[in-house]
Amino acid sequence: MAKKAEALLKQFGMSNLFLEQELDRVSSEYQINIRPEKPLKEEDDIYYPQFDEDVRNEAMLMARHYQVFYCLEKTIRALIDEKMTDSCGVTWWEEQVHQEIKEEAKKAMIREQQAGVTTRSDNPLDYTTFGQLSKIIEKNWEFFGDIFNNQRAVSRILMNLNTIRGPIAHCSMLAEDEILRLELSLKDWFRQME
Repeated sequence: MAKKAEALLKQFGMSNLFLEQELDRVSSEYQINIRPEKPLKEEDDIYYPQFDEDVRNEAMLMARHYQVFYCLEKTIRALIDEKMTDSCGVTWWEEQVHQEIKEEAKKAMIREQQAGVTTRSDNPLDYTTFGQLSKIIEKNWEFFGDIFNNQRAVSRILMNLNTIRGPIAHCSMLAEDEILRLELSLKDWFRQME
């Protein structure tokens, strides 16, 4: 019962995100300001206004899609980490993940360290791609079968989401059909957890 309530709560949150996204689209399409703009930080006042207004409007529209994917990826990583730790113990990363995924995550961690920037995490799972997260779930389905309804459906949904993620991550506008596909894929994702 708690699982169903959690899924309903997540669906409610996603519905709110979609409503805000639609408000942003209407605002842009009809050139009206439905929602007040968030105040800029003082340092942003110097540079942000120098960007073309069309680009700023696109950024505002795309921000919601980025937020959805940010939340989704963080949630999937937390779900994987929690479920695998509970099922296999703290050594699950070394024992249950494909070698190529471990190597790619390690390379990403080293690149970040060598760049001299603040590292994002000590957890190699945080250095995996969205597609790799899907592979981890697929490989360890025996531990996720009590969370999701169908392995093939989860794989298909994650593949769709990974495809849609590309334009969002690389600062391209999503076509209207792709926005709908994103909304449907998210609904499908949470439906798999009911």
